[in-house]
Amino acid sequence: MRERYGKNSFQERKTDTTIQRLRRAFINPFHVILFILGIVSLVTDVFMASNFTRNATTALIIFSMIVISGIIRLIQELRAKSTAAQLDRLIHEKVTVRRNGELREIPGEELVVGDLVLFSAGDRVPADIRLTKVTDLFISQAAITGESAILEKSCRTLCYKEQEPITQLENLAFMATTVISGKGEGIVLAVGTDTLYGGFTKPDSEDKNAFQKGANSIAWVMIRFMAVLVPIVFLILGITGGKWLESFAFALSVAVGLMPEMLPMVITACLAKGSLAMGKKQTIIKDLNAMQSFGSMDVLCMDKTGTLTNESILLEYYMDILGNENTEVLDLAYLNSSYHSGVCNPIDNAILACKSMPGREIPFDYTRKFVSTLVQDNIGNSHLIMKGDIAHILSRCSHVEYRGTRLPMEKDARQSVFSVVGEMLQDGMKVIAVARKNVGTLREITPDDEKDMTLVGYLSFFDAPKQTAGESVTALKRLKGKVSPSRKI
Repeated sequence: MRERYGKNSFQERKTDTTIQRLRRAFINPFHVILFILGIVSLVTDVFMASNFTRNATTALIIFSMIVISGIIRLIQELRAKSTAAQLDRLIHEKVTVRRNGELREIPGEELVVGDLVLFSAGDRVPADIRLTKVTDLFISQAAITGESAILEKSCRTLCYKEQEPITQLENLAFMATTVISGKGEGIVLAVGTDTLYGGFTKPDSEDKNAFQKGANSIAWVMIRFMAVLVPIVFLILGITGGKWLESFAFALSVAVGLMPEMLPMVITACLAKGSLAMGKKQTIIKDLNAMQSFGSMDVLCMDKTGTLTNESILLEYYMDILGNENTEVLDLAYLNSSYHSGVCNPIDNAILACKSMPGREIPFDYTRKFVSTLVQDNIGNSHLIMKGDIAHILSRCSHVEYRGTRLPMEKDARQSVFSVVGEMLQDGMKVIAVARKNVGTLREITPDDEKDMTLVGYLSFFDAPKQTAGESVTALKRLKGKVSPSRKI
């Protein structure tokens, strides 16, 4: 299997060997021109000069510029590679597999397709896995989706639809996701770069960036200019003075004078300084040429969740169907969040944090997009409380409740609901609906009971910004950067 699918690791750039690093550091059009001109200067100023006029200073300066520039680049790239290798060793993990009926621990990179892997709370999923056995398994897929919501996983057979995101399949666990609670067991389907996560970590491209192309084009312009000017100078001096050997030496000296010997070293020093500055901000620059790409950036796109905002969200409003504050909506949502047995997601945590009877439930899943909980009051009556996606809740509601009165769900009421919700969505809020139903003395519920519900109101949430978000936005504006949501770019 390993011969067919490879190791459970990500390929580094194939050409990133010591020889290739030396080539990148010392061989480029500028250095080639300087080297040739250094040889020319050595010939004209030392070997062809008289004993009284011999001077190797120019040649030594040119060769020194080549060596210094190359060494700076080589040292910086080696330092970055060493730091990256240390990080790779720090995140090296062992996984538990069942082979030949025995449990054993092996390095994560030795996993192969077909291995039976076991994992539990706190583990990082080592490959793409088809779950075969789970016990209260909840996984965070933030590493591949950027969303902080926690998903419950199962091992049941599913019918996959092409329009459904593969990340929402509850019988699959994906590489680099984190087990929040419970435990699971499954068969490895893909490893390394064949995994969903591996598709995001392609090897570095060998294509030259705009900076390299620009630097090379300048070098070629200098070559063309010298190819034209040197023969002209040589012919003019030779024809007018008749001293062809001296004319040739002078023409070569002109070529040496045209070349900015310090330019390659200045460029490398500036890029290295930028790389060191990025290193102080916990950013590793493996290729110095990438620094120019940072500096020439026009648009920076970033995921808001977890970058500018915390992973948690805050409950901002609890309202009736017309958008008026209503504590009963919060009470019902609190009961629903308190008495479902799954791991609380950020919405549940926000509800419980805002407001400080055993029951039954039908848990949330991404097909239904809502969760139902059965609670019992102090006189023995049971109430079915539902919260979740607006559209899915409305499809199960036949009535609305306004100021204690239960009214039929008519067209005008439905339009009012979407109008109120639409305004909150435009403000960047996350909105869910809350509905309820009196089910008498019922002690168990099934999906068939989730109908003829009464819409009570809505809960509106927003992503709480990090304390450093203001500083980051202010710094961008100070640097003349325009900050705007993606929908306005």
